[in-house]
Amino acid sequence: MGWAADVELSGYQAREFALPDEPTYAQEPEGSLVATLVRRNPPTRRQAVLYVHGWSDYFFQTHLADAMDDLGFDFYALELRRYGRSLRPQQLAGYIADLTDYYTELDLAVQELRDAGHEKIVLMGHSTGGLVTSLYASERPGTFAALVLNAPWLELQGNAVVRPATQPVVAAARAVAPTTALKLPDSGFYRRSISKADGGEWEYNLNLKGDPAFAVRVGWLAAILEGHAKVAAGLDIDCPVLVVIADRSDFRRTWDDALKLADIVLDVERIAVRAPKLGRHVTIAKFVDGMHDLVLSGPQVRAKVLDEYARFLRCYAS
Repeated sequence: MGWAADVELSGYQAREFALPDEPTYAQEPEGSLVATLVRRNPPTRRQAVLYVHGWSDYFFQTHLADAMDDLGFDFYALELRRYGRSLRPQQLAGYIADLTDYYTELDLAVQELRDAGHEKIVLMGHSTGGLVTSLYASERPGTFAALVLNAPWLELQGNAVVRPATQPVVAAARAVAPTTALKLPDSGFYRRSISKADGGEWEYNLNLKGDPAFAVRVGWLAAILEGHAKVAAGLDIDCPVLVVIADRSDFRRTWDDALKLADIVLDVERIAVRAPKLGRHVTIAKFVDGMHDLVLSGPQVRAKVLDEYARFLRCYAS
């Protein structure tokens, strides 16, 4: 399928990659998987950014695309199978059994950018997408000019013993019932902190961003923990890496407007500990009053985040 007008964002274009040979699970229709590449405009530059979203998410942050365009980069966003524009009826939203399965659509996206004449590619990932892109960049040396990670999920929340203790239990459960959904509470606080309908700043498609959030399934969690273990053992990303995080996390269980000024999804201290394991050249930047998705933070904070992106990319990717 070629490029066509994007159904979500005016002026943008999208194209689907069919993934007929990729595995389906439970009652999913066989051969129904697709990934979707979105672009801000037809290619005009030799350098481009390829962005990958987080968990229960999709691309709608057009101000990020505009900022990259101002820096001289064409902008693309990849929506992985079972997410956002790529999610189809009867599919297990967000599910994956092995994070390396995503390399299929990432390879297709990179090839599309190469075919469009982009000689230099910056890979960018947020949250779970930051974990996926880190693993992928490590396995594709010589491919990317830089890697930019926005609150990447590099380790499980809590102290250092949580994941090693949890991982064998989850792996055993996966062997028995991989698609079983775990009963985890969703306070709705993150939606409340960003959605304009709930007093936040941003308008987006609630259906595509998973409202309520996608079900966390045993096999998916096992795949995530395996990814965390690889990061903990050390990756070998050969390009410069920028990791941006909020200066603090806040996991309180009652609503307070202070939740708009912190990462209320991930443990930023655990991210900071793991980030140096990504490669030989890693820069970590913390932002006071930053949110989980740093580019959705308040105007002054996100301006600082985008300025940091600009400095980093001018130094290492221009």
